This record gives sequence, structure tokens and C-alpha cells, in this order.
Amino acid sequence: MQFEGHNVRDILPAMKTEAVFEVLSTLLRELVEGSDDPRARTYVLNQGDPGLLASLEKLSAGDASKTHDGGASIASHVDHLRYGLSLLNRWADGVSPPWPDMDWTVSWRKTTVTDAEWTTLRENLRREALRWRDALKTPREVTDVELGWMAGSVAHLAYHFGAIRQIDRATRGPTAEDEARAQA
Repeated sequence: MQFEGHNVRDILPAMKTEAVFEVLSTLLRELVEGSDDPRARTYVLNQGDPGLLASLEKLSAGDASKTHDGGASIASHVDHLRYGLSLLNRWADGVSPPWPDMDWTVSWRKTTVTDAEWTTLRENLRREALRWRDALKTPREVTDVELGWMAGSVAHLAYHFGAIRQIDRATRGPTAEDEARAQA
């Protein structure tokens, strides 16, 4: 970004993520991996929620390929998340943005999957999500835009996780009532 002929990195001091990196990785971990302990503290999901990856395991390839009222399939949402996380992982590895081959339309083209493709897609999402979780734990100097990408990645994943749970009830976690019963 340019400001009166100067690069923003030259004008604004870089921020360190020490103050937020643990929170971001914790939130992402909770969303992706869930909370095994129904009494453990959670920030986004109800206690005892298995998280995104375990929720996707409940679905067959056919279920993941279904669309409703012209909306995207769960397979499309999963591929979109996988693609976005792969780009963030490239950035974490030192590839400077903007990435010349970035094409968000590609991530929405996988609408149906076979059993083998569904297994591979879930494995690829797992790999990218866990890699990004680990990258979020690593303090680094970032600009405000880059910190926005990092925080936004958690919100973006939560948004699509919610959409997936609206598409297929089998992916839903425990209710607030379930959580209260576990506390009793």
C-alpha cells in the first residue's frame, strides 16, 4: 500500500502478534478441533462440541455434495476453506502477497465429490487448518492488514462452519441445553 509515495511498511511500525497470537490460535483450534471435555472453557462453540473436522466426518460424500435452493454444497464450503487456508500458509512460509495465481472462483467449483475425493478433501482441509493453527502461534512482525488477515481467517472459518451446520443438521454440535445438562 502506498501513502504519498511511501510504502506503508516504511511509515507505520510493524506490530508484533505476541498480544494476540495465542488467542487467535486458541479460537481457530476450538473451531477446527472442538472441545472434547464438556466442562472445558470454550469461547465460540458450546462445551463438548466436536468442531469442524469431526463434524465433517459424520457426512458421506453424497451428503457433502447436496445443494439446497441453489446454494453451495458442503464440499464447496470445505474446498473454499482449504484453499483460503493454503494461501495463508503460503504467506506464513514467506510468499509475499498478492499471490499471482490466487483465484477464489476455483475454490467454489468443487460442488460434488466421490467417496475418495471427500476423504482427500477432508484430509487436505485438516492439514491446512492445523498448519495455519500452528502458524498463528508463531509471533511475527505484521502490518495492520496482515493482522487483519490473521484475525479474519478465524472469523471466515467460523462463518463457513456455521453455513455448513445450517446445510446439514448432522454436523451440528451440542445445544446450549446439552451444555447446561453437562454442567449439572
